[in-house]
Amino acid sequence: MKFYQYEKCESCRKAKKWLDERGVSFSSIAIRENPPSKNELKEMLVSHDGNLKKLFNTSSKDYREPEIKEQMPSLSEQDAFAMLTARGNLVKRPFLIGDGLRLQGFKPDQWEEAFNALSE
Repeated sequence: MKFYQYEKCESCRKAKKWLDERGVSFSSIAIRENPPSKNELKEMLVSHDGNLKKLFNTSSKDYREPEIKEQMPSLSEQDAFAMLTARGNLVKRPFLIGDGLRLQGFKPDQWEEAFNALSE
């Protein structure tokens, strides 16, 4: 399992603690320096029912730059992936991906449900 995070991100710290408390093994990856790959973003997009905006960290300064925010309504998948793989700060975090698991953002109830479904 890959856990993309930014160490100063409070949600990332909470998610990491949540994973540690449950004994989940994962590789921690600095999202700003090593953003998720195009294939990982494609997989996550499927879990968001094709909603590109859900891949983006809409509260980041990078996202609020006029050229990005204004482009969102007409942004192609290819252009979105190019932006996200080039600028890890644009990716909504934490970003957890592994066999049968795609989670982005930290909502403990959602994560609990996803992990329970895996073990069934």
